[in-house]
Amino acid sequence: MVAVNGRLVPDPRRRLPGRGAWLHPHPGCLDRAERRQAFTRALRVPGPLDTGEVRARLQGGTGSVETSEAARSRSGSA
Repeated sequence: MVAVNGRLVPDPRRRLPGRGAWLHPHPGCLDRAERRQAFTRALRVPGPLDTGEVRARLQGGTGSVETSEAARSRSGSA
């Protein structure tokens, strides 16, 4: 997981820039991490992060592995 513009984004290939954090692939672990504000501390970002994409991915939804915005920042395009 990495923080991208206030959102928590899955990064299973560990290719996105910035600090990363691990999470067990279980919705209960995400709930606990949110309650403890673990992501803001681990990723050293201010304020809460939107975890919707990660939650959708954990629940078998269509959460993408990498957002198009994250892909652009990685490739250097704007």
